[in-house]
Amino acid sequence: MLGTLCTLITLLSCVSGVTVVTQKPPVLAVSKGETATMDCNLGTVTDYGAGWYKQVPGGVPQFVLGFHHELSCSFCTGVYMICITVVFGQGTKLIVADSSLAAPSLSLLPPSSEELKTDKATLACLAQIAVGFADVSWTSNEGPVTDGVFTSSAKQQPDKSFGLSSFLTIKPSQWISGRVFSCKVSVGSTVTEKSISKSDCSE
Repeated sequence: MLGTLCTLITLLSCVSGVTVVTQKPPVLAVSKGETATMDCNLGTVTDYGAGWYKQVPGGVPQFVLGFHHELSCSFCTGVYMICITVVFGQGTKLIVADSSLAAPSLSLLPPSSEELKTDKATLACLAQIAVGFADVSWTSNEGPVTDGVFTSSAKQQPDKSFGLSSFLTIKPSQWISGRVFSCKVSVGSTVTEKSISKSDCSE
C-alpha cells in the first residue's frame, strides 16, 4: 500500500528577532498521482530566504527548492550585515500511498483496579495504523488533555501494519467521578476516535 514516506521541512534564513515558522498540516496523505498542498506561514518577515527540505525515515534533510524575497530600493542607506540565523519549521509528514489508507484501529483500555488504589490511573490507547506515524490526541468532557500523555513511536508488525501506543495518566478521582476520556488517532484525513468512562467498564 505504501509508496513514499517523507517529511518536508521549511528553513527560513536571514531573519532578525524571534521568528516562528508555521507549517500545516502536520500530516498529509495522498494517493499516487494526486497533488499534495502544504502551507508554510513565514509571519511578517520582509527580508528572507526560504527553502524546502525533504527527509525520508532514517535519512538526512535534502534540499528541494528555495525562494528569496527582499525589500527593493534604488539607493538604500543603512548598515548591511551578514546574517546566519536559521529557523526551521516543524515539518509536514507526507504519505504517498498506492491506494486509500485504512482507518486506524483503536483499543482503549481502562486503568486497573489495583492502580486505582494508588495515587494515579493510566488509560491506554492501542492503535494499529497503516503507516509509520500518526497524530494522537486526548480529550475529556472538559476539553483537550495534554498533561500526563506519553505516546510511543510506531513499530512495524509482521503483517506490515504499524503499532502505536499512547498512555494518559490521570488522578483516580477523575476516573471514579465518571469523566469521559477520548483518544483520537489521525493519519492524514483518516481519523478514528474512541471514548471510555467508568460506566463502560464492569466492576
